[in-house]
Amino acid sequence: MTFKNIVLLLSTVSTALIGGLFYAYSCSVLPGLTRLCDLSFLQAMQSINRAILNPLFFVSFMGTLILLPVSAWFFKDQGNVFYLLLAAALLYFGGVFLVTVVGNVPLNNLLDGTDLSKLDAQGLTTLRNKFEPNWNLFHRIRTIASFICIVLVAYAAILSRNV
Repeated sequence: MTFKNIVLLLSTVSTALIGGLFYAYSCSVLPGLTRLCDLSFLQAMQSINRAILNPLFFVSFMGTLILLPVSAWFFKDQGNVFYLLLAAALLYFGGVFLVTVVGNVPLNNLLDGTDLSKLDAQGLTTLRNKFEPNWNLFHRIRTIASFICIVLVAYAAILSRNV
C-alpha cells in the first residue's frame, strides 16, 4: 500500500467517523434531549458541549479538514478521483467545518456563558427557543454535508483502485 493510499484510507475513516458522530447524534441524542424540560435540556447541552471538546474529537474533526485536501493533492493526476476528493474537501470545509464554527460554536458559547441557575422559567424557555432550533438546523446541515462527503470519499477510494 502506497503512502497516498494510506492517506486516502485515513481520509475515508476520519470522514466516516465525523459523519457517524453527527448521524448518531441526530438519531439518538437530539430526539432524547427534545423530550426534556427546558432546564434539563439546557443543562444536558451544556454538559455535552463541554464534554465533546476533547482530543479524540479534535483529531478526527480537524484531521478530516487536513486529510481531505491532502488526499486530493495526492490524486491530482487521477481525474475523477481528484475531483471527488476535492469536492469532499470543499464540502467538508464549508458544510461541516464552517457551519460548526460559524453556527454551532457561537450557540454553544452562548449557552456555556449562561448561568442557568439565575434564570426563571420564562428565561429558560427563551434561551432554549433561541438555542435549540438554530443549533438543530446547523447540525442537520453538517450531518447532510458529512454524509455526502462520506459518499464522495468512498467512491473516490473505489475509483482509485481501478486506475
